[in-house]
Amino acid sequence: MKELKFVDVGEGITEGTVQKWLVKDGERVKEDESIVQVETDKAVVNVPSPISGIVHFNVKEGSTVKVGDTIAYIGEESELSAITAGVIQQKAQAEKPPEKQESTKKTEISAESPGIIATPSVRKMARDLKIDISKVNGTGPGGRVLENDLKVFAGAPQQPRMVPKFSEILEESHKEEIERVQMSSTRKAIAKNMELSWTIPRAVHMDLINANHIYDIVHSHKEAAAKMGIKLTFLPFIIKAAIEALKENPGFNSSYDHDSQEIIYKRYYNIGIAAEAPDGLKVAVIKDADKKSIMQIAKEIQELSQKVRDKSISLEEMRDSTFTITNIGSLGGGFLSVPMINYPEVAILGIHLIREMPVVEKGEIKVGKVLPFSLTFDHRVVDGAEAVLFGNAIIKYLEDPEFLQMLG
Repeated sequence: MKELKFVDVGEGITEGTVQKWLVKDGERVKEDESIVQVETDKAVVNVPSPISGIVHFNVKEGSTVKVGDTIAYIGEESELSAITAGVIQQKAQAEKPPEKQESTKKTEISAESPGIIATPSVRKMARDLKIDISKVNGTGPGGRVLENDLKVFAGAPQQPRMVPKFSEILEESHKEEIERVQMSSTRKAIAKNMELSWTIPRAVHMDLINANHIYDIVHSHKEAAAKMGIKLTFLPFIIKAAIEALKENPGFNSSYDHDSQEIIYKRYYNIGIAAEAPDGLKVAVIKDADKKSIMQIAKEIQELSQKVRDKSISLEEMRDSTFTITNIGSLGGGFLSVPMINYPEVAILGIHLIREMPVVEKGEIKVGKVLPFSLTFDHRVVDGAEAVLFGNAIIKYLEDPEFLQMLG
């Protein structure tokens, strides 16, 4: 028999939510067959079976599991019978009326008893603490006994729950008008990343781009792109211009190592694209974007955005970005904003809605297309003057018709 554990998938992920079982409880599965989907704070991960055999679920859909937790058991019927018996016993006890439960004398069961759901490490802990595991109230799925249950049974002091005073007052005066909702894995990740981002001493540079040329070239290539099944937007051109600006200003394509106080310059260009999902913002990554054409980048943006929306994007497709662009304009609003840096990067470029505004050309005021942008940057690594140079490089490339034509 084999325990299917939620393993460490990297990226600092410590827990996930069992989103969907891909097989039925008690069904025979093959080795390497995907049997369950676990949603982490980064992506949805398909977990394969380590061996062939019959699967017995240890957690329900919607349950939160931590790295190292057993999600299921896989083996033959004879091996799984002890676990199944334990679940049936727990259910039977739960279904008995309280009076009968009180009058029924419990059979003494040792830490080795197969009638109790517990991992070998928990059973060993029970033996070491000289605890009769049958007397412990299991709080895990199906009545499974956890390490913390043993500690509570042994009389270990529990950590008091600290509730802010304001929360107590709020719930007392409006207890019928409020609702507490557990944050999703994605929302927890966003909260964690925002806390990390807030540790960065940041500054912001803002400017305007004359977008007449980029507007014309995108619209002139839209029909050809559509015939290839590609929706062409301004973003691939902005990515290409940003890469040229990064090459001229390498401090923005770097990370800061706080422990060694070193700047890590990156000679590759993986551009993160902030994409809105039903459960929150995620960053998909265009790998080696400097080596790809406008149409290749446009197609990849389209595919990754769809994967973000339907929650099929992989961890690999969201890791190792060197510089992030957030397209606020695609949401249809905003003039200027202050985007949060995607830790551990040094900067993030916010692109806003192209608007018709008065512009001055050759001394005359005309109505033109204007693209506002904001650059949030880590002031430990780069200074305001460098941010201006980076912004000027972005403007230079996106206002240059020859550069844009060459890309198109």
